[in-house]
Amino acid sequence: MTKKIDKNWAGPAALAGAAIGSAAIAAALLFSKSRKDKAKTEPKPQPQAPSGEKPETD
Repeated sequence: MTKKIDKNWAGPAALAGAAIGSAAIAAALLFSKSRKDKAKTEPKPQPQAPSGEKPETD
């Protein structure tokens, strides 16, 4: 009268791993694309040219 319990978790674990892995890859691609777009739109600040004057410090 006892039922045999299937303790084979390999199939469900593989599916869960594939789902998590594909979500991580998709997130990484979106993140890298947004960083590349941001780098194109924002110009880098130019360094200040030396004026020959000593900097004033407190």
